[in-house]
Amino acid sequence: MIADELARAFRLEEFRDHQALESGQSAHTVESYGRDLRRLAEFLAGQGVATPARATPKLLREFVFALKDLGLAPATIRRHVSAVRTYYRFLVGEGAVVADPSDRLESPRRGRTLPDTLSAEECQRLVEAPTPDLPLAWRDRALLELMYGAGLRVSEAVALTPGDLWMDDQVVRVFGKGGKERLVPIGRKVTSAVAIYLQETRPRLDRGATGNRLVLNARGRPLSRVGAWGIVKQAALRAGITKRVTPHTLRHSFATHLL
Repeated sequence: MIADELARAFRLEEFRDHQALESGQSAHTVESYGRDLRRLAEFLAGQGVATPARATPKLLREFVFALKDLGLAPATIRRHVSAVRTYYRFLVGEGAVVADPSDRLESPRRGRTLPDTLSAEECQRLVEAPTPDLPLAWRDRALLELMYGAGLRVSEAVALTPGDLWMDDQVVRVFGKGGKERLVPIGRKVTSAVAIYLQETRPRLDRGATGNRLVLNARGRPLSRVGAWGIVKQAALRAGITKRVTPHTLRHSFATHLL
């Protein structure tokens, strides 16, 4: 679903006008809520939900968890939750939805426990879940191998460029928080998956709008963090893993297995 269609399907412009003209919100709040709700719409569309009326409380909770996994600050997540609640109150008032799925939506608690880890066998099933019958199997496989095999944050994985992979040395260069650079060893399974992706899949996706990013979406643009989150979730479903799995689960599992 392209941007304009998404905005229409989720009535984002109507909500923006309501906030600016009828609710008297500041321009800053209107702009922030607009960004937050576009992120919600993209997340829901990625889950196959085409209109706000089809969103469920469970999906909205998953959205909040996804924000946490993206590494957003607690204050930013609380603003997203406020935007979602205000948005659904507007939709209920307009008769666009019957029941408000955000009624009991809460921000993540500050003292969140450590995420579940996957066993080595579950990680193996997860990274092998994108099978050759899928059109972007090697893109997904390369991403999953990098995230698990190098313990990358989702933001680090989607920010990689082809030049960050030193295949002969089996090393990936990563720019972490604060722009700090580190070199991470990667094994043959990671380099093999990435090499096949670079040879077979990425050239097909490259339409001249890659932003020099390694991992691309189906439209040939840089894969977003939300897009990477969706790939992990779909791989977990295909692998038959019933635990909640996020990009951070892979990073935590990498660290645990390394120890």
